[in-house]
Amino acid sequence: MIKDSVFAAIEVANQQRAARRRFIKLAAGSTAVAGSLALLSACGGSDDPSPTPTPTPTPTASGTGVASDIAILQLALNLEYLEAQFYSIAVLGRALPESSLTGSVGTRGNVTGGRQVNFAGEPIIGQFAREIANDEIAHVNALRSVISAADPALVINQPAINIDGSATGAFAKAAQAAGIANADGTFDPYASVDNFLLAAFLFEDVGVSAYKGASPLITSAVYLEAAAGILAAEAYHAGLIRNEIYLRGNDARLKANKLADARDTLDGPGVRDGRLATVDATGAVTGPNLTPADSNGLAYSRSTGQVHNVVYLRTDAGIGGGFFPAGTNNSLESLRTSATPTATPSPTPTAT
Repeated sequence: MIKDSVFAAIEVANQQRAARRRFIKLAAGSTAVAGSLALLSACGGSDDPSPTPTPTPTPTASGTGVASDIAILQLALNLEYLEAQFYSIAVLGRALPESSLTGSVGTRGNVTGGRQVNFAGEPIIGQFAREIANDEIAHVNALRSVISAADPALVINQPAINIDGSATGAFAKAAQAAGIANADGTFDPYASVDNFLLAAFLFEDVGVSAYKGASPLITSAVYLEAAAGILAAEAYHAGLIRNEIYLRGNDARLKANKLADARDTLDGPGVRDGRLATVDATGAVTGPNLTPADSNGLAYSRSTGQVHNVVYLRTDAGIGGGFFPAGTNNSLESLRTSATPTATPSPTPTAT
């Protein structure tokens, strides 16, 4: 019986490898698909501050399913604009070049706030942050190229972005809701490494849950592969940020917990990210929660509306606010709007 099971497992593995080889062979015969696959390799870490994916795919995609897929990728690009600008300014000391920000969809907006963080006293975290910044810049360029391959007219402009730490800035508003803002209502993510990590924590878990929630809606295997590749990179980033905050001690852990609690109130009932640390009835930290997941060990998902609620810092339906003062840019207007949060049950695997 054991030997039969082993042979069966080997046969399944062989079939899977054969299927992958067939897919790659088919992909190589399609310029658009081959180009999109090449883009995926450009999403990894690099010291190039503005990596440009090559070769540029030839646009051949069409159809209702592809249009819906592109709209999802447009929404993802909005989030990547936000993350890339935050990290690029905070870590590299510069905003993204204009060539990476312009398109044909939506209004071209500016970035409010942001300045370089001093990592001189903590060079290792500075190295980590630089790698993440380069990844996020690569994500922007990759998504822009994938969308352009379908139709250059569908590439979105960067929307207006607020990454300010003043009392009226988006970061301060989030910190105020969490109860971790300064006495004057400010929360400057660029003032210290501690604040930078907490600001990064606010973004990273949202990115993971957003890609996880969107993945079942994507109909194209090529676009799903691109989204899955970025999801994996965002998950690595989120895990690193959570680990670094946990290592900084109970004060940082409890502040992260408060941010997580405030963030989760924006998208309705049900845990989306979970706290950074577990606590007992007295509020004392009892251990880490470095991998926020449901009882099946699966990462949580957020719907389009729930993602917008978090980045808009609002719980009612509407467009704009928070980190996107004028809303996100999308060819489908419905994907710019936040929604009244509702509970989303976690899936329960069934045996077959």
